[in-house]
Amino acid sequence: MQLYNTFRNRWCGAYFASKGIRVIPSISWGDENTFDFCFEGVSKGSVVAISTYMVSEHNNHSDQKEFFLKGYNELMRRIEPEKIICYNEPFPEMQGDIIFVDYDLSSWRYMNDDPYVPSKYVSYITGERPLPPNSKIIIKSGLVIRDDVLLKGMGSAFGGEWRPKKPDDERLLGKPGEIKETISRGGYRRLTKIGADGRAIIERHYTDKPNSKYHTNPHDHSIDWSSGFPKLSPPINYYDTIPEFKSFRKVDRMTTFTRINSEEDDCFKSISDFKWCINSGGEVVFIWSGKTYGISSKLKKSPESPEQILISQILIENQEETEMWCDSPDEALEYRIDGVRLREIITEVELTDRTI
Repeated sequence: MQLYNTFRNRWCGAYFASKGIRVIPSISWGDENTFDFCFEGVSKGSVVAISTYMVSEHNNHSDQKEFFLKGYNELMRRIEPEKIICYNEPFPEMQGDIIFVDYDLSSWRYMNDDPYVPSKYVSYITGERPLPPNSKIIIKSGLVIRDDVLLKGMGSAFGGEWRPKKPDDERLLGKPGEIKETISRGGYRRLTKIGADGRAIIERHYTDKPNSKYHTNPHDHSIDWSSGFPKLSPPINYYDTIPEFKSFRKVDRMTTFTRINSEEDDCFKSISDFKWCINSGGEVVFIWSGKTYGISSKLKKSPESPEQILISQILIENQEETEMWCDSPDEALEYRIDGVRLREIITEVELTDRTI
């Protein structure tokens, strides 16, 4: 069946080319026993298309990185492609001239657009038009070092232990029993308690952002590492007595001010980056068109309600009128600001604060 599907792929490509249509072959492979045929029929030096989506976006496929890279390296050896169009984030080990295309922005979600365009990137990928300013297409030449897009599950989806990718992430690791004191880029104080294994177990935020109705100042977030990377709990609010934030063992308390993230560190590199942040319990404050918005994950409207995501404009009196409660990051991305979907602008907004 794999051999037959490869044949159909190449036959259709050859037929389209014979009719004067520019063809970019998509390449896929299985185990090493497919290498004898899965690269056949593609001329050396071609532009090819691949996807990392199924081996990085879904947790149940995340163990296939090694399998994917074996086929990718064989592709590079046999075809020596001029460029590789990669749907979804490339792995940092991938070499070559890679055009990264954000999977979500080229998805079926745009099928209702009028006029419908199968991919937002078709005219740019085919060379019909030059890349526009602030394009979501990123061309990387040579060895692709992409620590900035180790997104889904951070290190765990790509194998190995989680490690900080931004300066501010360093607060989540430390000496057992240590309490780290840091200042967020949003300007508020945080205390982070390090557990017996050197990883953060709880964090206190001295702010009521991003939504003062659902966050007290201060509030806490417990931190869960069961997925291999840090996930923040819903806010633990204190309306009466505020418990002391103490170390669980007798050690010298260390006050450590980590380097604050730059705006470039915090900005969302892709929609997948946004989804990972929200799914990990992240809280976000951003500015667009001069207005400030906040996004909180894992909130409850009432004690009986399920956990949801809340997005709203902040620093205004009628904040409730702008509120949107969502069940998923995808739903939150449909939030409209001045008629524009958040999905269209999330990689361009000015982030003033991001917890993870």
